[in-house]
Amino acid sequence: MKLNERHLMQLAAVLDAGGVSEGAAMLGLTQPAVSRSLAMLEARVAEPLFVKGRRPLQATPLGAQLAVQGRAIIAASRRASDAVQGFVRGTTGLVRVGGVPFFMDAMISRMIGEFQQHEPGITVQQSYMNLPEIAAALEAAQIDLGIVPIGVLDLGPGFEFTEILPGRNIVSCRPGHPLMRKRPLEAQDLTAYPWVAPLPGSPLMSDLQMILMSIGMSDLNIRYSGGSLMSVVNVLAETDALAVLPFSVVFALRKENRIAVLPYDIPQPNRSLGILRRVNVARAPAAERFAGHVISAFDDLKHVIKRHENAVIWGNAGS
Repeated sequence: MKLNERHLMQLAAVLDAGGVSEGAAMLGLTQPAVSRSLAMLEARVAEPLFVKGRRPLQATPLGAQLAVQGRAIIAASRRASDAVQGFVRGTTGLVRVGGVPFFMDAMISRMIGEFQQHEPGITVQQSYMNLPEIAAALEAAQIDLGIVPIGVLDLGPGFEFTEILPGRNIVSCRPGHPLMRKRPLEAQDLTAYPWVAPLPGSPLMSDLQMILMSIGMSDLNIRYSGGSLMSVVNVLAETDALAVLPFSVVFALRKENRIAVLPYDIPQPNRSLGILRRVNVARAPAAERFAGHVISAFDDLKHVIKRHENAVIWGNAGS
């Protein structure tokens, strides 16, 4: 036997309000309309739903059971309405973000945590990707936004890039590294120690090649490759290895005091970190809210990073 869900909702409202008129007002309906619905429901089940002569209205055992289901329908309807309103406001929903590993681990993951403190109704689904994978995932609608460093490369009119942090790379090492005490630092000093290679496909790999060219070398002694950011930090902290890293990543890890900036100025890529999104497509309000949070966080952070950078006395890349 199939029952009309609206009739069950009206039954629950009438019993909870204590009368037909009151229940109708609760649902925004007229008293005659609700009375007709209840009569139709009684005819459908062929049993009385109310104890005769009781005021306020009292349900029969069957009426009470059906009212339980009606309350569940009302509650589900309200949750659905809340979900719609939350989606439109951007306070509920799913945000799918792809990003380059080192930036995601060092900076963006912390911002995700801060964001979810204020927006507990939003779920964030993160994927590690480099630029080609991010562009493909955006085109396939598999992610909502990408956080990636981009240079002069033109991705075409289908994409929008919002810069959040100017690019700046440095050579990193452990704080007690012998080169931290050497003055002046010279190009050949960088070749006397082993290196950690960036992740395959990372923009840092091409940056490492630029460093090689600047110091007149065709090859470096690569002793470790393929690791996560934590793995790279662990290797640097325990050895005399060097690695090229974004300055902002080292800045984000400064309180741990496990890696430091080697004050040797290296060639800089024409690249900035930013948010990559598709244009002319519907954007999830929650994703736009998250993007706004990241942009605002970097607006506050990049000035502090710049002050930290200006405090470093850089050597000459051409020395």
